[in-house]
Amino acid sequence: MNYLVLLVPIALGMGAIGLVAFLWSLKAGQYEDLDGAAERVLHADTTDRPLP
Repeated sequence: MNYLVLLVPIALGMGAIGLVAFLWSLKAGQYEDLDGAAERVLHADTTDRPLP
């Protein structure tokens, strides 16, 4: 039971760090344009050709 005294605060701390990181990413706008990168793959650029 003594190991729970150490593991429970560690688990709660890791959960709090994850929550803070998620909230920071929301505030930074990481989830605003989810389709942009997927659509950029479909539009081929003429400058992105393999070398002859």
